[in-house]
Amino acid sequence: MTLQRRILILVTAVVLLTAVGVLAVVRAGSRADEKDRARPGGPEISPGAVSLASGGGRRMVFRNMAWGPHRDELTSVPAAAPDGPRTASGVKCLRFHAAAGTGVCLRSDKSGVQESYRAVVLDAGLKEVASRPLAGIPTRARVSPGGHLVAWTVFVGGDSYAGTNFSTRTSLLDLRTGRYDASLEDFTVLLDGRTYRNADVNFWGVTFAADEKTFYATLATGGRTHLVRGDLAARTVTVLRENLECPSLSPDGTRLAFKKRVPGLPEDAPWRLYVLDLASMNETPLAEGRSVDDQVVWTDDRTVLYSLPGDFGADLYSVPADGSGAATRVTASALAPALLG
Repeated sequence: MTLQRRILILVTAVVLLTAVGVLAVVRAGSRADEKDRARPGGPEISPGAVSLASGGGRRMVFRNMAWGPHRDELTSVPAAAPDGPRTASGVKCLRFHAAAGTGVCLRSDKSGVQESYRAVVLDAGLKEVASRPLAGIPTRARVSPGGHLVAWTVFVGGDSYAGTNFSTRTSLLDLRTGRYDASLEDFTVLLDGRTYRNADVNFWGVTFAADEKTFYATLATGGRTHLVRGDLAARTVTVLRENLECPSLSPDGTRLAFKKRVPGLPEDAPWRLYVLDLASMNETPLAEGRSVDDQVVWTDDRTVLYSLPGDFGADLYSVPADGSGAATRVTASALAPALLG
């Protein structure tokens, strides 16, 4: 092959690769533009004031997933009409939770050259009162019932709970004192009455008790997951039970809803929802036959709310917490709900 022919082949290859790159950018831009346009049949959404304050009627605030100018914004609906018209706040979050007038918003920060993430604490009017940089991709967020404690989890390696090749970091912020624990891995782990240490320890999925000092979370180590109870004052976590992930404490503090790996299910969809009675430690399977990769939210002491994949990213479903009934879709194109008021 002559030198001239080699140069021609090289130039042709460069031109083709450049064209492919340009086409990919154009398609990505077109896709982004398409998501900014409302789709026929979508929910009715209008801009307005969204509050996290108590009072004013019970309502649900969540991340709007519907395509259009308000996608990814925190939106509000009456709790009695969860699939009704939405009020959009203008505040965008990837993950969100709120309680007692305090919110936590895990958001993308595109101010630099490379995309990064921040945890932002919001007041009742959605104004920023504190902020922390995140070490990875946002995945879980919780506010304590009294609004004084905030927790969040990010992926710092891997991007799915389904497999075993991932690493997380869970942080806690006490708004009363300003104390910030960058990682739950700094807490002492107690297993069978003894201190447990292992380099592979991971935590995620915090849920707080009403006393504003006790919490529950998932601990992963040695290829297994465990339910742990945390004590903020003692800075300890005590292992209670195996094979529990993403616990969520009921409003009355007596039960934990969680996802559990069930043998025989597909590797990429291994979970079923259960509720654990903390007094008897008995488990009850819920009437949701699909794999739920979410940390559920209790709408009241009788019902839990969770997300499943939908046409625009995710839809919200509810199911009774006693194992009866059936799962029902309650809100389309929604994610990360919080029940307020």
